[in-house]
Amino acid sequence: KQWYQRRVAITAGGHKVDKVAEVPCVIEAGVEAISKTKQAVNLLKAVGAYDDVEKAKESKKVRTGVGKIRNRRHTMRKGPLIIYKEDQGITKAFRNLPGVTLLCVTRLNLLHLAPGGHLGRFCIWTESAFKALNDIYPSNTLPRDMMKNADLTRIINSDEIQRVVRPAKEQRRASIKKNPLKNINVMVRLNPYAKIAKRAATLALLKRAKARAVVS
Repeated sequence: KQWYQRRVAITAGGHKVDKVAEVPCVIEAGVEAISKTKQAVNLLKAVGAYDDVEKAKESKKVRTGVGKIRNRRHTMRKGPLIIYKEDQGITKAFRNLPGVTLLCVTRLNLLHLAPGGHLGRFCIWTESAFKALNDIYPSNTLPRDMMKNADLTRIINSDEIQRVVRPAKEQRRASIKKNPLKNINVMVRLNPYAKIAKRAATLALLKRAKARAVVS
C-alpha cells in the first residue's frame, strides 16, 4: 500500500514512472563511478526512468515576460533527482541530461526534494546514499507528529474549544466617501438648497433652448 501511495504521489508531481519497477528507486553503489553520459542514459533506460528525462526535454520552452532578458530565457520541467554519497564521476555523467538534478545525500534540502513546495519529486538513490540516511538522520532526530488528531477544523469547532474562545467581533465596513460635486444626494445632504438651485438651472436651460428654437 505504501509503495502504491508513493507512486501516486510521484505521478501527481508530473513524473513518468510507469516503467520503474519499485519506488523508492535504489541502484547499486558502483553507479557513482560512471563518468560517461552514454552510460548514464543506458542506466536510466534500464531502471525505466528515461521517459521522465524525455518528458523534461520536451517541456523546454521560452519563458514569458521580461525574464527572457535576465539570463533565464527558457523554462523546463523537473526530471529525476539523483542522490549519491561520493562523487566519483557521477556528476559528469548526468550533468548534461535535461531536467536531471544531482545532489549529495549530506546536502538534502527542500528546494530539490519539493521544488516549488510541491511534494512528489522522483528520486533515484544510490545504495550507499540510501544506507547513509541512518547515520545522517538517526531515529531520535526524525520529525515526529506534534498532533495525534490532524483534523484541525474539528478541533476548533469542538465544544471544549468554542466554550472558552471569545465570540467573533462584528466587522464594520468602512463607508465609501462620495464626491458631492458628482452625487446630488450627497450634495443635498450637505446643502438642502442645492436641489432647488439645480432644478432652477435645468428650467432656465430648457427655457433658453426653447427660445432659440422659436427664433430660428
